[in-house]
Amino acid sequence: NGAGKSSFLSMVSRLLPMSAGRAFVDGLDVATTPGDVLARRLGILRQENAVTARVTIRDLVAFGRYPHSKGRLTAADRAHVADALAFLDLEPLADRFLDEVSGGQRQRAYIAMVLAQDTDCILLDEPLNNLDMRHAAAMMGLLRRAVDERGRTIVAVLHDINFASCYSDQIVAMRDGKVVAVGPPDEIVTSEVLRAVYGIDVEVVLVKGYRTVFFYR
Repeated sequence: NGAGKSSFLSMVSRLLPMSAGRAFVDGLDVATTPGDVLARRLGILRQENAVTARVTIRDLVAFGRYPHSKGRLTAADRAHVADALAFLDLEPLADRFLDEVSGGQRQRAYIAMVLAQDTDCILLDEPLNNLDMRHAAAMMGLLRRAVDERGRTIVAVLHDINFASCYSDQIVAMRDGKVVAVGPPDEIVTSEVLRAVYGIDVEVVLVKGYRTVFFYR
């Protein structure tokens, strides 16, 4: 907590100004690229999401098409919305209002909105918020499919190191605003690296081929 993960994502997506340095997404300088151009290449889901208007899940997902449609949905836009609803298994809830569904279902709707934006790169800040273990695992499986089947690049802020170990290609471990280590799970999920990140001793064991972290009192 407080390592700078959310701040990093906010700077890359131009939601937070940088005091120094530059950030590039697919060769585009985020500080100088026009907003509508960047929004067609980069989607972001922030940790805090609050839609004050009473909208349906379908309408919320349609907001993701705004960089393309400017509010005038075409048949192609509606196809992207339908695809995102199906991908997140939200079709039965599509016409329900956000305040009528659970927190986990709302979280899936927000992620569907980002997927409907149809960007190559997606930044997700705490995508497992409001999800229990079962639905968190299902969500990570969906994000993994978006990478493997749809060619998306997803950068996700996660606190659960075991989810990161099982689903990530690369892990960036941060502490106190600085990068401690970068590499595949086999290199990052070790007792030595995790001690440097968290300041505690943990045991790392292989469970069905995945490095899994245990902490004992």
